[in-house]
Amino acid sequence: MSGVFAPAPGRAPMRSVVASQIRMELTLTARRGEAVVLAMGVPLLVLLGAGLTEVTNVPGDDRLAFVVPGVLALTVMSTAFTGQAITTGYERSYGVLKRLGASPLTRPGLLFAKTAAVLGLIVLQLIVLAGVGLAVGWRPHFEAILPALGVTVLATAAYSGLALLMASLLRPEATTGAATLIYVLMLAAGGIMFAAPDLGTFGWFVLPLAAHAEALRQTLSYGGSVPTAIWLSLATWAVVFVTAAARKFRWE
Repeated sequence: MSGVFAPAPGRAPMRSVVASQIRMELTLTARRGEAVVLAMGVPLLVLLGAGLTEVTNVPGDDRLAFVVPGVLALTVMSTAFTGQAITTGYERSYGVLKRLGASPLTRPGLLFAKTAAVLGLIVLQLIVLAGVGLAVGWRPHFEAILPALGVTVLATAAYSGLALLMASLLRPEATTGAATLIYVLMLAAGGIMFAAPDLGTFGWFVLPLAAHAEALRQTLSYGGSVPTAIWLSLATWAVVFVTAAARKFRWE
């Protein structure tokens, strides 16, 4: 009959479920303000220290053209990989993921929500750091921003996939140690404060941080294009680790 309420119980559309989880991830991140500040603290110190002083030797005459893109790439790794791995590892340990597993949220939905939320946070962080770079004299080529965004999305997906895979397979203490160790090694060998080891094209597939940093330099600092090898490297990392995380991720 017209005008009569007829309940229609059922699961909410997956799009709504994932959107709700993205909002929740962003809300929880905002409550961990100290983690966000810490994730930006090291990149900011590197930017000001290596960019404005001669504490390290960098290729070329323009220090900021080399350092600022490297710092932007470092921030992506810090947030999408190190922070994501540690946070998710403890969420699994505390039973948070187990509770989510009993909700309508699917495993791919959770992985997408976490990656989308961390990408949103990264955008804000990069805007702040790029603003600092501009304030101290960096002069980027804004016309090359689209390929720079493209490689950044690939890098974020790759780091997030690896982080979620590690957090799913290792104990939280082991995840914290492994994520921190990888971060330090990448910082040392990733071409952020000084030139990365010359490993040829193969090097882009071994050091994704170096590949991402070089892509941002070629586009934002020099107005050029992203080398094909770097596109292939970051795409490979993204496909491999996102696929592995989707298959191996555990709620508990």
